[in-house]
Amino acid sequence: MELYNVLLVDDEADVLQAMKKKIDWEALGFCLAGTAENGQEALEMAEQLHIDVVMTDIKMPYMDGLTLCKNLKQSYRNMKVIIYSGFDDFEFAREAVHLEAEEYLLKPISAGDMEAAFSKVRKKLDQEHDEYRNLNRLSEYYRKSLPAMREQLVMGILEGRIAGERARAMMETYEICLDSPFYVVAALYMDVNPREEQPQPAQLFTLSLKDMVQDYLKNRTRFFSTAFLDQVIVIFMLDEREEIDQVLYHLDQICKMGFHVLKSSVTAAVGQICANTDALHTSYEEAVNAMEYRSILGSGQVLYINDIEPCSEENILVTEHEFQNLVHAVKLGNRDETNAAIAQIMDSIRKEPISPGQYQLLFMELLSELMKIGRAYKLHPNQIFGEHAGSWQELYRMVTVDELEGWLQEVCTNLRHVLRHERRDSAARLTEQAKAYIEEHYKESDLSADSLCRCLNVSAAYFSTIFKREVGMSFVAYLTKIRLEHALELLRTTEDKTYIIASRVGYMEPNYFSYVFKKQYGISPSKYRAEMSVKEKNED
Repeated sequence: MELYNVLLVDDEADVLQAMKKKIDWEALGFCLAGTAENGQEALEMAEQLHIDVVMTDIKMPYMDGLTLCKNLKQSYRNMKVIIYSGFDDFEFAREAVHLEAEEYLLKPISAGDMEAAFSKVRKKLDQEHDEYRNLNRLSEYYRKSLPAMREQLVMGILEGRIAGERARAMMETYEICLDSPFYVVAALYMDVNPREEQPQPAQLFTLSLKDMVQDYLKNRTRFFSTAFLDQVIVIFMLDEREEIDQVLYHLDQICKMGFHVLKSSVTAAVGQICANTDALHTSYEEAVNAMEYRSILGSGQVLYINDIEPCSEENILVTEHEFQNLVHAVKLGNRDETNAAIAQIMDSIRKEPISPGQYQLLFMELLSELMKIGRAYKLHPNQIFGEHAGSWQELYRMVTVDELEGWLQEVCTNLRHVLRHERRDSAARLTEQAKAYIEEHYKESDLSADSLCRCLNVSAAYFSTIFKREVGMSFVAYLTKIRLEHALELLRTTEDKTYIIASRVGYMEPNYFSYVFKKQYGISPSKYRAEMSVKEKNED
């Protein structure tokens, strides 16, 4: 049976002990994860622990139960809160309901009251978890979402964000069959008729065009189509390269139908034929490039990249996917993955003879991808290209095709090491900046992880992970440590009252400062000062 974590909060230690022993927690499906003596401490513990249910008294120092409930609900929407009080006050109960507390119990609380309250909460948690896990509901949701998920996947492939084995596995999962010897990608765009008396949203025009495209093509060829932004994207699946003529004919007919049926000019832009799904990105990019000629050649026609840029296919030796594989391996992979990505590029280069001009362009593309990585990490060319950095623009003259593989392995291995070092340095710099900020602002009572992250311009989740990994404790624990260390120094070196010292180290509540101090050092601030005074006199 799954056990849910419970946090008990009360400022009276004997009450906490009694509540801990009052019921059989495990039998009810709960695990007592911890106890807190006030709302502030409970809030800090909720940051550290995976709490499902908080049971809290209303009347407590530093932060009352209602304020605690409000803060918990803001930060942890699904957390359940049970509030209890010795006050039979309608206003308290109404506020508890307003804050979406699960139960409002009156003292004295019997074992039966607690069991009933936690049984009710248990049922609600089970129901919520079952809803998330319900296979029938998930299957129905998946079935309804599948068309949209397919379209998102295909656009991810066309844009080069998803490729290789990952793309093929996801296509199998989403039941997309694009198996074919050849492919070609087309993009269709419809100009909105400015004379339309009642203009419709642009999305409706695109959907109308998509319906017309599907109706026309469904019995004529194999294809996959999707509406993306203001265009309709079509992947044609061909058995022979020569079928491109039929594709262009069909697209020409669709352009004509668009003018007659939809009363708008429809332009179709077509990329090059490709032989595998990994190259779909290139064909799509070419279709997008061909569409740019619409302003020069006119709309309402088919723009085939091979007609507009007849030499474009000679430039495609290495696909964008292969470049991105290398970039991903350098940034996140190991040596074997990097060498495999390099080998894939070399296989593509060696398949066909390469001219000096093609080699120069290819080499410059490789350099560009490596320079992009370096720019993202603010690296100097020396850190990327080593001894050749001074003349990296002319490297293609020094490295033959046969030498290229070894050169790439050397450069990429070096770059991987530099990036790992940079990431470590970046984490260390972030941590040091955070420590410096805390040291400068620890006196501010409203200092929080959020305000620190805004200053450092990082997300709270990323900062929390890095800081805890580098420092070995959470932001809250470290801030408390710094504040208390300064408090110790002030207690030793000044005659300030305890409440003054509390405010000087960021605690607005002197009593809470004393509570935290005693919890950390096992002694009150005033007693610590007295003992230090005696110790100094004895040393004298």
